[in-house]
Amino acid sequence: MLLHIVARGRIGRSPESELVDRYLKRIAWPTRISELPDRGGREPERPAAHARRILLDEKGEVLGSTTFAERLGRWRDDGVREARFLIGAADGFSDADRAEADMLLSFGRATWPHLLARAMLAEQLFRATSILANHPYHREG
Repeated sequence: MLLHIVARGRIGRSPESELVDRYLKRIAWPTRISELPDRGGREPERPAAHARRILLDEKGEVLGSTTFAERLGRWRDDGVREARFLIGAADGFSDADRAEADMLLSFGRATWPHLLARAMLAEQLFRATSILANHPYHREG
């Protein structure tokens, strides 16, 4: 299953981009990053029927790493071909965007800069795939 991050704004050369690259390179699953302008610009073609569209949103579910991994694993096992994670602009997503999403995901009640949210997502994707592969990276409890 392709893990696809679609983010508003350019990350450029920064410490955050180094973190994103570090974690994505460790993931055994295929990964992709698409960057969109802060305003305007369209999301790459809408995901096909065998895809999931996940919005990082303050109103989303707060999942533990194991639960997040289980969700990814279930989608993979059900034949989902792409999990597309969208990181919005500074104003977030509209109610219509939220209604069209397959899942709303939150990294807690705190507000995070978009560049850090991208790095945190990359780390959680690596952690989730490590959990599914029974790799010792994740230590719980």
